[in-house]
Amino acid sequence: MVLILGAGESGIGAALLARKNKLVPFVSDQSSIKPETKTLLIELEIDFEEEGHVIAYDTVPQLVVKSPGIPYSSTVVQHLASKGVEIISEIEFAFRFCEGKIIAITGSNGKTTTTNLCHHILQVNGFDAVKVGNVGYSFARSLSESEHDWYVVEISSFQLDEINSFHPYIGILLNITPDHLDRYGGIFQNYVESKFRLGKFQNAEEHLIVNIGDPVLSKQIKQFDLPAHLHLISVDLDESDRIAINDVPKGSIRNASIKGRHNAMNAACCIQAMEILGLTPEQIQMGIDSFKNDPHRLESLGSINGIEFINDSKATNVDSVYWALDAMRKPVIWIVGGQDKGNDYSVLQSLVNGKVKAIVALGADNEKVWSAFGMHPFKRDTHDMGTAVLSAFSLASPGDVVLLSPACASFDLFKNYMDRGDQFRKEFIKLKAEWP
Repeated sequence: MVLILGAGESGIGAALLARKNKLVPFVSDQSSIKPETKTLLIELEIDFEEEGHVIAYDTVPQLVVKSPGIPYSSTVVQHLASKGVEIISEIEFAFRFCEGKIIAITGSNGKTTTTNLCHHILQVNGFDAVKVGNVGYSFARSLSESEHDWYVVEISSFQLDEINSFHPYIGILLNITPDHLDRYGGIFQNYVESKFRLGKFQNAEEHLIVNIGDPVLSKQIKQFDLPAHLHLISVDLDESDRIAINDVPKGSIRNASIKGRHNAMNAACCIQAMEILGLTPEQIQMGIDSFKNDPHRLESLGSINGIEFINDSKATNVDSVYWALDAMRKPVIWIVGGQDKGNDYSVLQSLVNGKVKAIVALGADNEKVWSAFGMHPFKRDTHDMGTAVLSAFSLASPGDVVLLSPACASFDLFKNYMDRGDQFRKEFIKLKAEWP
């Protein structure tokens, strides 16, 4: 029996892949399982339990596939580990059945954009490629349904924690900034080591692209014995949005939907990967120019009276906001705030001083925003999206940009960052319809 802990996307994907390969899956979830998921499991005659790991606790399975959301320190995982059972992530489980080649991307920020861009460039150039992992279907679910030549995998540190053979043909390490430290005992180095596991099991015929423009990667790369062929890249972006990798011109994001130095780095990592695969500069640039990023990531909604509105609701931490502000070339009316995650806003101060014309705080409690930026001469305090957008518009002039880049989680006022971004778009559309 393959015991699968967690009935989310990765767990159900693992169950489907196990069933396809003549293994007997059993799904166990501490919480209630969604009705549509239970219906699927019943239809496929996959046994399960919910609201507790009672059966899971008493079994000695052949293998345990653990959801990335369940920490290794949890009681049921520790109990199973004490029995000597192998415990792996869904990414590792899927890898064992994958015959295609893998491009795997990890980092604290930019994973989804880089995954989407790599996948898009492959597709427009005729590759049989699918994107999986933290974006779209789980790796295991995709394999359970069909097989492809290439898999572009967005992979988190939680998924990397339980691998013991996973090795992509091309790995990409984008950056490492403090995140999820509650999962790693409050120790940043533990998180760093998790990210570097991306290259731990690679071989000399495989490739690892590392952005050494990131200070943590630049410093830490020397601490790890990485067997793959290393591509250590630094990235520059000039005023015409042309990208240079290690001082060599390699392309442009001038006509792309992605902007800013952080996206130049994301694009550069994709360029490096595509060059490894033998694509020409023209093929790569065609993919960059035709790429459309996911919503809520520096998404330009349009303009009203010469004022541009940009939806960057996905920016839920300070590092993401840093790069968003860095990318702005117009005076900014900045909408910030939400559920604070212990943010240190001091790293933004120079950018705020140089680029932000006015601040609109949007949150149930804006005290931490004002303690950091209360001295700004132009500011508004708001607690709903409609008021925030109207306040920002009233503070803006033609040639300015209204930027929603919150630096905070969304759960104080919204369902999630997507709901927050959708409401921002809705208020923009409403305002645009009313403006003469």
